[in-house]
Amino acid sequence: MTRIVEDSRKYYTLKSFGPNDQRTRELWVDMGDLRHGQVRVHGILSNAHKQAARVVLSFDFPFYGHFLRQITIATGGFIFLGDITHRMLTTTQYIAPLMANFDPSFSKDSTVQYLDNGEVFVVQWGKVRLQGREKDGAFTFQAALHKSGTISFSYKEIPLSLDKIGSADHPVKAGLSDAFMITSSTAPAPDGKQTIYEYHRVTIDPSKIKNNSAIEFTELPTCLQHNSCDLCHSANEALGCSWCHVLQRCSDGMDRHRQEWLDFACFEESDDVTCEDYFSNETSIDPSVTAESEGKNRVTTLQTGCKRNGFSDGTKKTMITGNDIKTDSSSKKKNQPNLAMIAGIIVALVLILSLVVVAVFINCYPAVASPLHHIQRRGSYWPALKFQNQKPGYSEMEDCIVETGPR
Repeated sequence: MTRIVEDSRKYYTLKSFGPNDQRTRELWVDMGDLRHGQVRVHGILSNAHKQAARVVLSFDFPFYGHFLRQITIATGGFIFLGDITHRMLTTTQYIAPLMANFDPSFSKDSTVQYLDNGEVFVVQWGKVRLQGREKDGAFTFQAALHKSGTISFSYKEIPLSLDKIGSADHPVKAGLSDAFMITSSTAPAPDGKQTIYEYHRVTIDPSKIKNNSAIEFTELPTCLQHNSCDLCHSANEALGCSWCHVLQRCSDGMDRHRQEWLDFACFEESDDVTCEDYFSNETSIDPSVTAESEGKNRVTTLQTGCKRNGFSDGTKKTMITGNDIKTDSSSKKKNQPNLAMIAGIIVALVLILSLVVVAVFINCYPAVASPLHHIQRRGSYWPALKFQNQKPGYSEMEDCIVETGPR
């Protein structure tokens, strides 16, 4: 499920360039020129339909203030940047120069290739055609992710305007999107309800996407870039930044860390609290106190910083430190064995023995053990998100790279 909050100018500014602009030629990266870096052709994506593959960048790429190292390239003309890989990659958290129902498997001339030279990561969808509409022509376009945070789209061949590309079998989009996930407090993950909220989207004017054109996005300052209380409080008031002392994070509460912002009640931080107040509370400890009470005072300070006990649902969370755990040494001898530890070892041994017996049983009697299933989702340890009205979506595959030489 998704909820959209539209705001197109808070995180990025964009400029469009036409066929006669010098900037259009500067933004296009010639993938045949090895001076730009080593070009890699993805063998599977270049011969598949509705497939996606993950790639690790050589640098930290800032996206909506979050630094990312892993992205997912899709055959449908877009890059997915979410932490949770699911079949509906087209919904949110994307960089889409031209998202559509492209099928690179139709022609041997179609390729999905990329390069990474440490300063920029470029993906090119070359001579790809729309499934079922192959006679309409081939599309060639690029998306470039710069280390500085700048994003550029370059279009070489666009035989159809976006309003003539049907979206019945695949969404048609061009722009940026980011979202955060919230797990329902009524049930813990993975059984709890998980909802994706798209908190920002940038949509490109379809008339700007044509032959020999380009779009350039420039990243604007965000709260997340401020790593101290002073910098956070001195940020532009229009950003709405707040400092959460428990998390040691500056945010407006609308980013991928939204769940933590809510869990620690950072939104309830008092406007009257200053950075000096945090510092004075941490340093104003009586030198005569013991180590135990010192540990308790620090916990209290952290809770006061963001009012951790002030949850809207009336619940309270308590931070437990090693100093809060007491043992009565007078009732136990120093060398007395730890009965709890011995019991734990025995339980572990029994569990291991049980697993071995079950494995042998399944191997010897497969027909009887048919109700037992082992399900593995390759490359992902997160529960899949469920969307309403699902259609066949993208599937993820292992990396298959073909190195290209001089042309």
